[in-house]
Amino acid sequence: MSNETSITRVHARRVWDSRGRPTVEAEVSLRGGAVGRSIVPAGASKGMREALELRDGGKAFGGQDVQLAVANVNGEIARAVLGMAADDQVAIDEVLIALDGSPNRGRLGANSLLAVSMAAAHAAANARGVPLYRYLGGAAATLLPMPQIQIFGGGAHAGRRVDIQDFMVVCPGAASFAQALEWTAEVYRHAGELMAERGSQLGVADEGGWWPAFDANEDALEALVAAIERSGLVPGEQVAIALDIAASEFGHNGRYTLGLERRQLDSDGLIELLLRWCDKFPIASIEDPLGEDDGAAFARFTAAVGRRVQVVGDDLLVSSAELVRESAAAGAANTVLLKPNQRGTLTETLRCWEVARALGYGGIVSARSGETEDTTIVHLAIGWQVGQLKVGSFARGERMAKWNEALRIEERLGARARYAGVGVFGCNPA
Repeated sequence: MSNETSITRVHARRVWDSRGRPTVEAEVSLRGGAVGRSIVPAGASKGMREALELRDGGKAFGGQDVQLAVANVNGEIARAVLGMAADDQVAIDEVLIALDGSPNRGRLGANSLLAVSMAAAHAAANARGVPLYRYLGGAAATLLPMPQIQIFGGGAHAGRRVDIQDFMVVCPGAASFAQALEWTAEVYRHAGELMAERGSQLGVADEGGWWPAFDANEDALEALVAAIERSGLVPGEQVAIALDIAASEFGHNGRYTLGLERRQLDSDGLIELLLRWCDKFPIASIEDPLGEDDGAAFARFTAAVGRRVQVVGDDLLVSSAELVRESAAAGAANTVLLKPNQRGTLTETLRCWEVARALGYGGIVSARSGETEDTTIVHLAIGWQVGQLKVGSFARGERMAKWNEALRIEERLGARARYAGVGVFGCNPA
């Protein structure tokens, strides 16, 4: 054990996320003087098999308070990790998992565990005097991720005004991360102007995307293509579309209700609709096209769309190595969304990525709808060489903090920086 990286203090406090709800921040202090800090996000659209965050219940803040989680960090968790080496991430996370003892992290709370897991990694990086991405990935950590950036928000993030949760853009034709952001900024601006002209701009959704009024879900795709073209960019070549259908939010047992259009589809009907969209629009990526309880249909869609579109599993996979193995065997999805709070520790999230990569899956490190100024996930995407990053829209400070952090890293890397580009999909996007 390195004396300098020995944990001497763990402290948690209640802070606030982008929806004004309580969340957990943890600080880990080391004998050598280094300190690491992290804040845990929270999702609105959650998979039924993801790890459970601990909330207090009761009347305060609609039951969303985290005083129990904070107490767990300051008490039981702190006592368990004091004296451990912060630079032995696996050992720390194994202690956290064993201490909780439940299959879903529900006893101490995934939010309690993850706050300490991430803070320990930051402390260890600070003790070595290197940024977290370099600590995690060494000299090989030079791949800047392709950003997935929300332009229109819907689903659980926007009062279900439209059924589809995220209408996003990606920039396979960009030469750098900085250029991808420049192009996206123009698309976002023109999309807002287009909505204002139509009198259908109703503010912004949870993640900062425009919250417009559409008569049908497909109208959002038409508007997104128009915004790309207004920006002077070529749809499909320079800027393509990525969707998060979040089908589990409006489907159950193979029946899907499109509330905006007042109709219901079975699994094959939804697959047919999405395939038609893939033929009609420059779609490069589709997340959760079918529900988490509809694995066979998920596999049918993956087979039908082939390699021309990235098929992402979020609710289906919940950052679980075991579920990735099962889905790969069934032919469902070809990309995993990586959300650390779906597991509760960095080690488990990394293990999922390692298994996914070995099976030929792509990956996307993702934020949650309830976010903070914490930028850990940017460093995970670069340090683990995942190649894609999804943090929401091109607005709101908790989102821009992450995009700007990646810009700083790209600048710091200089000539060594590599932009992931179109090759990161592992498919041939439209």
